[in-house]
Amino acid sequence: MAVRKRKRPPVPRKRHVQLSLDQARKPDGRHGGWRPGAGRKKKVGAVSHSTRPSEPGRFPQHVTLRVADGVASLAREGCVKIIRAAVKASHKSGFRIVEFNVLGNHLQLITEAADKRALSTGVQGFAGRVAYRLNSAPDREGELFADRYHARYLKTPREVRNALSYVLLNRKHHASEQKFTKTWIDPFSSAAWFDGWAQPIRADEPWKRALLAIDRPTAKATAWLLTDGWKRHGLLAFDERPG
Repeated sequence: MAVRKRKRPPVPRKRHVQLSLDQARKPDGRHGGWRPGAGRKKKVGAVSHSTRPSEPGRFPQHVTLRVADGVASLAREGCVKIIRAAVKASHKSGFRIVEFNVLGNHLQLITEAADKRALSTGVQGFAGRVAYRLNSAPDREGELFADRYHARYLKTPREVRNALSYVLLNRKHHASEQKFTKTWIDPFSSAAWFDGWAQPIRADEPWKRALLAIDRPTAKATAWLLTDGWKRHGLLAFDERPG
């Protein structure tokens, strides 16, 4: 006589539980979540947008924009003309580029922004204008800038003066062996329109006269730290070497 097998009761389906954001982000032994080292690797010099503090508009910003790997030097006359035009076109009611310098593999900016969002949209708009105009050249294609920019808020007169010196005299910082005259200004920067020099700019060379004849591409500062505050520590000298 065949023995009849007893049917097992059906196994109930496991109830789906919706994880909270905190549970999804952190591993707890039962769920997944983030893993150390997982995700896209950060590029050198990149700063997450989520970590940028929201600071009052009275604090100016020192912004660094790095070019992507493989991009030729931006420190060329044709590129600088395009960047000057992009600087002039980027000013808005809540965002201004007050100073700039064009280095080989990055741009240095001193900006004013009403808040974090204005800073982000302003810098991205400026970078987009530069990329569009440079990529219009027949020998240029592909990404121009790295994914993200670096921004540091300047909160004291000393910090602002140091940043101005670093941006406007940056080429001296990187070319320690190169000889510069005592009245030299950087032609790839906004030095020709900067009004905080200890002495007037001497138009003693043709390239200086050509620069001084160009309409000012940068915006005039409005924040106290950039208009008057930093001058408490002394105006900038042409022959300074930033640290």
